[in-house]
Amino acid sequence: MTYCVAIKLDAGLVLLSDTRTNAGLDNISRYGKMHCWEVPGDRAFALLTAGNLSITQGVITRLEKQIEMSSVEPETETILNADSMFRIAQIVGETMRDVQERHRDGMEAQGTSFSSTILVGGQRKGGSLRLFLVYSAGNFIEATKDTPFFQIGEHKYGKPILDRVITSATPLEKAKLAACVSMDSTLRSNLSVGMPLDLAILETDRLRFSERRRIEQDDGDFNTLSEAWSKALNSAFHDLPHLL
Repeated sequence: MTYCVAIKLDAGLVLLSDTRTNAGLDNISRYGKMHCWEVPGDRAFALLTAGNLSITQGVITRLEKQIEMSSVEPETETILNADSMFRIAQIVGETMRDVQERHRDGMEAQGTSFSSTILVGGQRKGGSLRLFLVYSAGNFIEATKDTPFFQIGEHKYGKPILDRVITSATPLEKAKLAACVSMDSTLRSNLSVGMPLDLAILETDRLRFSERRRIEQDDGDFNTLSEAWSKALNSAFHDLPHLL
């Protein structure tokens, strides 16, 4: 399983994902769930994936193949020459649907779940910063001021903090803290989500990522944040009034 969160703000986009893939208690592997593309001055965007790994890897591979083909066949439409973020989300959805259909019969015969979801977030020159959630069927929805963040995978443990503190006006640094606390809560409650983590920050209208980093198990900043959050929760709990 996995946990990915994307937060769309007035100031930019915060993206965070884990790297654990669990195919059973004795078959745990690491796979990056965040895939970033950047053409400085033109576009910068990322895809975060959750669900059946063979499906999501198939989608990413096909998208990369299209980019390769465009070098010899310039008329080939790709995520790097699409005219809007909306069209990029459409291409991802169409590719998801094609990969699902190709493998559906065999996976259904084996009783294997092929459910997958992909977050698509970024900005193209001349357009606004946008964030989409693409479903297995290829359809998608878009983040709004009323719903400024999306989660995929094991989202329930990290949702309460985001619900309480995130609005579209939240500063990037505060949203980054909230995303990390959301991830820390998930790591503590679900063994199918694990380190290391991938973090990316895209500022509005900059058209290139201002931060991309991998957070390892021994990352001092993340561990300090985790400990501080635990102490704050414990202190807040003991300070609650005795009303019942």
